[in-house]
Amino acid sequence: MGTTKRAVVNTLLECGADHAFTLPGLGITWMLDELDEVRDRLRVVLTRSEQIASVMAQVYGKLTGRPGVFMGQGPFASTTGAFGILEAQFAGSPMVVLTDTSCYDGFGMYGVYQTMTGDYGAADVRAVLGTMTKYTGYATEPHEAVYGLQLAFKHAQLPRMGPAALVLKTPIIRREMPEQTRVNLYRSDGFLRSTPARPDAEAVGKLAAMIAGARCPVIVAGQGVQTPGARVLLAELALRAGIAVATSYNGKGVIDETSPVAVGMLGTWGSRSANRMLGKADVVLALGASLGPDYLRFRDEGLIDPARQRIVQVDVDARHAGWVYPVELAVTGDAADVLAMLRGQPLGEQARTQRLAAIEANNREHGFGVMPPSVAADGSLHYADIVRALDRTLTPHDMLVLDAGNNRIWVTACLRLRTPGQLVVPGGIGGMGWGLPAAAATRLVHPDRHVICLIGDGGIAMTLSALATCVQERLPVTVIVANNQGLGMVRDNMKGRRTAVDFSAVDFAMVARGMGCRGLRVDRADALADAIAQSRESLRQSGDRALPTVIDVAVDPGASHVPVSDY
Repeated sequence: MGTTKRAVVNTLLECGADHAFTLPGLGITWMLDELDEVRDRLRVVLTRSEQIASVMAQVYGKLTGRPGVFMGQGPFASTTGAFGILEAQFAGSPMVVLTDTSCYDGFGMYGVYQTMTGDYGAADVRAVLGTMTKYTGYATEPHEAVYGLQLAFKHAQLPRMGPAALVLKTPIIRREMPEQTRVNLYRSDGFLRSTPARPDAEAVGKLAAMIAGARCPVIVAGQGVQTPGARVLLAELALRAGIAVATSYNGKGVIDETSPVAVGMLGTWGSRSANRMLGKADVVLALGASLGPDYLRFRDEGLIDPARQRIVQVDVDARHAGWVYPVELAVTGDAADVLAMLRGQPLGEQARTQRLAAIEANNREHGFGVMPPSVAADGSLHYADIVRALDRTLTPHDMLVLDAGNNRIWVTACLRLRTPGQLVVPGGIGGMGWGLPAAAATRLVHPDRHVICLIGDGGIAMTLSALATCVQERLPVTVIVANNQGLGMVRDNMKGRRTAVDFSAVDFAMVARGMGCRGLRVDRADALADAIAQSRESLRQSGDRALPTVIDVAVDPGASHVPVSDY
């Protein structure tokens, strides 16, 4: 029957894995020969850290809807790699973590270094992963390795999607698979089949009646609408009936934000137009949105108040409806299915003209799409200049990947995206350094798109080695570094004091050239759009030989996020 490691690799293929992201160690190293045998069917992407591998796997799952596979040695997969696993857990991205107990052929009880068996003198990889996954299996026998991996794929991709893990007792990885007389193994497809639950027709009918009778209905669109089919249906229904669409942070860009029904992103760092429009709503439809306190100004009653508004929540997981706010109606199902069922029902189209006029007046009153005033010191740019450059240069062919920090706040608050689905953001833990490996994975999933990553100097320094992965794997992304030589958000919060907020100067264009990339420096607002155009032209001319481009932008250290957080 072969070895456990061969059976594990075959199971990965059976479960549909075509990419795996890794910095290998111990047990994973032992599997590399078997992975090499199937390299034409399963591409192993070597990274320079477990953090980068875990983020790439998470983003692969986020963009494809299929589990991204992250492989690493126990102590490092569960610590350094926790960055991407936690993002997958909080953001609902399908992901499978394959790791081991790192116990060196049976020495787990002897306190050997790196051991993660949970014994005296060791750490416990299963316990650690159990805090951040939907499911963590522990295989101590060869047949359990196969079945445990099948279950990990099953749990990762069923609602609500998220990370699932399999921990292998290290010695079994090279062991021969014994003939089983009591425990039979079966092909993976029979474990992975499922039929999605369909929304209740009566409940959807009640929802349609509530919308039809509303004076000012508002849809809060969240991550659950970020699928191609749901985005199209949402735009169609909202325009047909004149329903305002506000978005959560994870839902930003779900529709064309220049549409007559778009009011922007909610929250402290969102659009005042979105916040005020939601506050005026008599019917609120939370569509694939958690109504989390983080983007509703921590339950600000000026935005949502169950005492004066009728609240409906549509979610694929029944536990999420009525989680943060009590609701009048809960509809369990995929957002796209609910939108499709609403398609044939009246939604108050006779009030469309009045509804659209109210949306237009709201957006005009609260300056939706109007940039706050900004001034940058000589030889530097303001974040507003970066937003203006992106607004001028983004095309439907582009994907835009963000990181954490002030640069993200300015883009999500002020940039009106015209191409639904082109924005990729860290929507789980939202940690610094996510953007660069996320951009690499985005290019891997969308090889025909131009991928632009906006990241701060603090963020890029944390995962800088992802540039080497981009060169090695031929992933020619364009990276815009908002280099303000420090932690901009923390500076703002310090209110003038300067403790632990300033970095020494780094020329990231020069560093990028040393890593095999193209490196450009920009210190004038009128030069950034040209630099982006140069990168795009280089990609067009060079094709498969194109290199990643890093544009190091000198950002005024005094530029703040405060102007866009003024509610």
